[in-house]
Amino acid sequence: MKIDAIVMREVQMPLEHPFETSFGQTTERRILLVELQAEGLTAWGECVAGEHPYFSDEMIDTAWHITRTELAPRLIGTEIKCGRDVPALLKQVRGHRMAKAALENAVWELESQLKKVSLASLLGGTRDKIACGVSIGIQGTLEKQLAKVETEVSAGYQRIKLKCKPGWDAHVFAAVRERWPDILLSCDANSAYRLSDAEHIASWDQFNLLMIEQPLWYDDFYFHATLQKRLKTAICLDECIRNRRDAQAAIELGSGRIINIKVGRVGGFTEAIAVHDICLQHNIPVWCGGMLESGIGRAQNVALSSLPGFTLPGDVSASKRYWKEDIIEPVVTVSATGEIKVPTSVGRGYEVKPERIDALSVRTERVTSQFAE
Repeated sequence: MKIDAIVMREVQMPLEHPFETSFGQTTERRILLVELQAEGLTAWGECVAGEHPYFSDEMIDTAWHITRTELAPRLIGTEIKCGRDVPALLKQVRGHRMAKAALENAVWELESQLKKVSLASLLGGTRDKIACGVSIGIQGTLEKQLAKVETEVSAGYQRIKLKCKPGWDAHVFAAVRERWPDILLSCDANSAYRLSDAEHIASWDQFNLLMIEQPLWYDDFYFHATLQKRLKTAICLDECIRNRRDAQAAIELGSGRIINIKVGRVGGFTEAIAVHDICLQHNIPVWCGGMLESGIGRAQNVALSSLPGFTLPGDVSASKRYWKEDIIEPVVTVSATGEIKVPTSVGRGYEVKPERIDALSVRTERVTSQFAE
């Protein structure tokens, strides 16, 4: 396949409800979408970089620049056999994994259209439905937090994850656990703690948590391994797993017992599958994390989550939790038992709504020329 043009769009989507983590509060998402035009077909990718370089060193504005000047031109007019070809074409550019993932994932989607198969089956998916958990942001008061948990438990989600930070942790876990003693419960610190907090974190063992996600530094394996030795509860690694080598190192060091795979964080489907495979070989459970994606990224997360190693409920929840109106149809829905059906139709299984994207777009640029060496 040969790509004729890549159209970049920034859309601005207000969240249905503010979402707060240890990084701060988000009320609107600025999202970079890429549209590949090739072989008379159109395929889409989504860059999950945030508005600020808080979760990672990428942000939407750096992703826009690097995509326009370095990444997209390397794909224009190049003969590409499959999605797995893309990392080699982009490897001269170091880092910028979220920007790379948007383009690579769109190529995988294009490949699935040309082969007339579902994206899930092309990736190696084996499930016809996936189990869904939900990530609940910091609500500000305990009453609001409990009300939010009540809403999501009633909606059928199979795992409740609570965002936490120093000063907003144990008392919240205790209140939730007292009210719902049997739910599958986890927490996510987004690197908000330090090893000096180990005794405090160890006290969370009493709450029977499924996992404690990335409690320490975003780039650390060693101190997570030290902390894991002090805990009965499994540590789940997120930000520090950038590729298959990181996964291998973390497993051998004993830095955690669960890994969260975010396709944008690791640079695209090819690396996400590789991380999945290593974890599967070592009996490390994985699950798919969320980055407040629009329907395009959410649909691709559904496809990835159908791989056999994704044995824990992920953060791929319903569109309506985040958006009044999504940019795909049908929207992603979750059943009363907390599951999403994996589409079997060709491609991502959800149609893009171009008129909705146009209405939300604040800048657009079409890339048609090859990179000048």
